[in-house]
Amino acid sequence: MKLQQLRYIVEIQRQGLNVSEAAEALYTSQPGISKQVRLLEDELGIAIFERSGKRFTGVTEAGRTVLAIAERILREAENLKRASAEFATGESGRLVLATTHTQARYALPTVVRDFVARHPTVKLEMHQGSPVQIAEWVLSGAADIGIATEALDQYPQLITLPVRQWMHCVIAPEGHPILQSQPLALHELAKWPLITYDTAFTGRSRINRAFERIGVEPNVALTALDADVIKTYVSLGLGLGIISALAFDAQRDAGLVAIDAGHLFESNTTRLALRRGTYLRRCDYDLIELFAPHLSKRVVEMAMQGGGAEYQL
Repeated sequence: MKLQQLRYIVEIQRQGLNVSEAAEALYTSQPGISKQVRLLEDELGIAIFERSGKRFTGVTEAGRTVLAIAERILREAENLKRASAEFATGESGRLVLATTHTQARYALPTVVRDFVARHPTVKLEMHQGSPVQIAEWVLSGAADIGIATEALDQYPQLITLPVRQWMHCVIAPEGHPILQSQPLALHELAKWPLITYDTAFTGRSRINRAFERIGVEPNVALTALDADVIKTYVSLGLGLGIISALAFDAQRDAGLVAIDAGHLFESNTTRLALRRGTYLRRCDYDLIELFAPHLSKRVVEMAMQGGGAEYQL
């Protein structure tokens, strides 16, 4: 039995039983993967996958058990590499952080600056994507740490820890009539074209639910993946923006006015995600605590060991 064979069967499952895509993801050939799967099944004396001709059509009952064990073995093999590298070379290697544009643009700059100053020999990489992409990157090991508002807590394979709560605000050009509507009401907001986040981003689900509760269909004229784009189109007079309050700065965003919308939309929780069973290095703990000072090494260790986060915001 070889670790590579375990990687093959796990990747086949990850790619929806598509051997060609598994081969592409692992930079190898489809015949090579198929041969190694047969050798592994022969060695174990069981069928891992159900077949129809040469195609895999499902996972056998025995295969589900084998795959679960294979995932644990591969995870521990990766942990062994991470731990030995940390002790052998000290502060080196890389740390991959996956996050959304809003977090990367507005919440993380000073964290990244301080981390780089503290760990100059660690290569920090930042991947930006949707919350679902972020979750999948952390699950696959392509990212060490994930940060987002949506989706992360829907994956049981991830440990998620609450970082902070935040609210939305409504932004309008200076002199817009909506600025006279105080306190702002959803019915009034629904009279105007709205520009806000794409459905998978930055608390958009809470915006939708607020309008659903009052039975009003908002006029969403444009959607975008980040607040900078939304503010650009609001500045052009194409509608009112609904963004994270974190993304508005009165000095930087001259010509726009922000209206508190905390009473209109539910609060949102930014979460930090880690893959269950992953060995965390000192630099991982440091980045987490720089971003969320309440998430000390002890708190994170308790969450990782207990399977969930005890800390509540």
